[in-house]
Amino acid sequence: MVTTPSGKPRKPVLRSKRQTPQTSPASTPPASTGPASRTGKPGAAAPSVPAAAGKTRGRGARKNAAPDKSPSLLERGIIVLEGSRRKATGSAYYTILGAALALTAIGLMMVLSASSVESIAASAGESAGSTFGFFMKQALFAALGILAMLVLSRLGPRTYRKLAWVALAGAVILLVLVFIPGIGKEVGGNRNWIEIGPLTGQPSEAAKLAMAVWFASVLSTKQKLLTEWKHALVPVVPGGGLLIGLVLLGRDLGTVIIMGLIMIAALFFAGAPLRFVAALVAAGGAGAVLMSMLSGNRTGRISAWLGQDCGAGLCDQANAGMYALASGGWFGVGIGQSRQKWSWIPEAHNDFIFAIIGEEFGLLGTLLIVLLFGVLAVATIRMTMRHTDPFIRIVCGSILVWIIGQAFVNIAMVTGLLPVIGVPLPFISYGGSSLTFTLAAVGVLLSFARKIPEHKIPESEPSAP
Repeated sequence: MVTTPSGKPRKPVLRSKRQTPQTSPASTPPASTGPASRTGKPGAAAPSVPAAAGKTRGRGARKNAAPDKSPSLLERGIIVLEGSRRKATGSAYYTILGAALALTAIGLMMVLSASSVESIAASAGESAGSTFGFFMKQALFAALGILAMLVLSRLGPRTYRKLAWVALAGAVILLVLVFIPGIGKEVGGNRNWIEIGPLTGQPSEAAKLAMAVWFASVLSTKQKLLTEWKHALVPVVPGGGLLIGLVLLGRDLGTVIIMGLIMIAALFFAGAPLRFVAALVAAGGAGAVLMSMLSGNRTGRISAWLGQDCGAGLCDQANAGMYALASGGWFGVGIGQSRQKWSWIPEAHNDFIFAIIGEEFGLLGTLLIVLLFGVLAVATIRMTMRHTDPFIRIVCGSILVWIIGQAFVNIAMVTGLLPVIGVPLPFISYGGSSLTFTLAAVGVLLSFARKIPEHKIPESEPSAP
């Protein structure tokens, strides 16, 4: 008890808990009694920090703070494209199946429309001309292709791995048969057909599917060794080069370009160093230029594409295709009403069927075709990105580049962006072997789309928008 000078005791003053002691700027804060201070010792006093220094530290902390992890516009677009941040569903299976069947149905309709005149001319010697000759053959091969698609969609990765070498050997045998007299057949200056009894076909179409499966089998086995050139390029380049060389002997440069794209895509999706992929691209481009220079027919096509020489009717097919697209306008002249198919466009039902679509259905019809190919591509990408098995990724990536790349080349050829090189439009152009093996390739995609694994998102990765 404290006493005053008068001798009377003074009562202690109780401070309210809301009141805080006023300290001067020069005073130091009390010692920390927390579990650990900056020095790491329990109960050690924390050093005093001037107000100005505190402000400076706050500004520096904001500058040195971790950057915002919100995804950029490009990253958001990739996330939406691949769809791996969302829950796995069966939509990829039905989207791929629906797009393929829709393109096939449109192709059958357009083959009937574009080939009607040639069908009547081909059967003119009969009692009555038939309009359905080419259409019936295409419908038969479409049925065979759909059957092959459904059968292949039930197989699994193990089965495809076992069939890889068998498919490669079968493709080599079929390509060799092209050069055997009595079996091989030359069409349009290219010896790339075989004819056995009533059946005719192009073995190069089977070789495309065999390449995709075989490349995936080899590269997935050597996944950890692809940084070395001898493991990345051997035996992929010799095996693929054998198939490409056999097709090249038949002078079918357009198919060789597509097969080269499949090889490059397989190496890319396998994770091979880009310098190896770039070297193959450069070598393939140089080879294509050399083969074009050594062939008078190809040189003439390139000259016609550049507008330097249109003699001997070299520009007639390309010009007629452009006329068909121009006369179609926005909505077209109507199904079956094309005028350019009346012997103005050679191969109207085959390589230049996209021009007939543009004439009869207009710009909207051509955009629908491009949209369906885009839907097929996006669904395949989404399905591929969810799988972690390198074999599945390489197969799906190779088939994707094959179908979409071939469609791009054909559309670019018809619209004048590329010279005429004779590449059919997948699913739509007339050609039984092309349609059958393209649908078979879709069956391979469907086999991997049936069971799509879930993707666990790490906490550090951005979520879907």
